[in-house]
Amino acid sequence: MKKKSFSLIVLSLVVLMGCDRSDTETTRNAGDTQPMTGEAEILKSWQGDYPVAQLNELPEGQRERRFGYIVDTQTFENVWKVFKPDEAVPEIDFKSNVVLFARNTQFFNRIKIGKVKVTNGEAEVLAMETMSAMPIEDKVAMSLAVVPRKGILSIRSSDGMLPIKY
Repeated sequence: MKKKSFSLIVLSLVVLMGCDRSDTETTRNAGDTQPMTGEAEILKSWQGDYPVAQLNELPEGQRERRFGYIVDTQTFENVWKVFKPDEAVPEIDFKSNVVLFARNTQFFNRIKIGKVKVTNGEAEVLAMETMSAMPIEDKVAMSLAVVPRKGILSIRSSDGMLPIKY
C-alpha cells in the first residue's frame, strides 16, 4: 500500500511540474504573437547592390517580391555573403529579431528602409528610393533592416500580404 501511495505522489508531482512548465511556455509564446501596433525600432540597417544571379539566396517564395523577411541565421549568412562579401557577417539574434528587406523589382534605384509601421501585427515597410528609368540588368539595389520581431506577424505591400513564418 505504501509503495502505491509513494508512486502516486511521485506521478502527481511529475504531472504538476510538466503542466507548470508548459503553461509558462504557452504564456510566453502567446505573448510573442500578440499583434503590435506602432513603429518598430530599426536596430541596424544596410544598403547596397545585390546580384540578380544570386536572388535564389533570398527565402523561397520571396525572391520576386519587393519586400520580404529573413528569420534564420543560415539564410541571413547566405544573403550577406553575396550582399557584402568583403564584410564580416553581423550577428543577429533571430529569437528576438527579424531582418526585413526591400529591393528593386522594376528599375534600378537606390533604396533605404526608413521606417517600419506596424498596425495589428501587419508591418508596412516604408522605403525611400531614388527615381530612375534604368532597367534592372545584373544587379538590384537592396536594403536590410533588423527590427524586433515581437508582435510583427506579416508584411503588407503592393505585392500583397506576406505572413511571417517564424
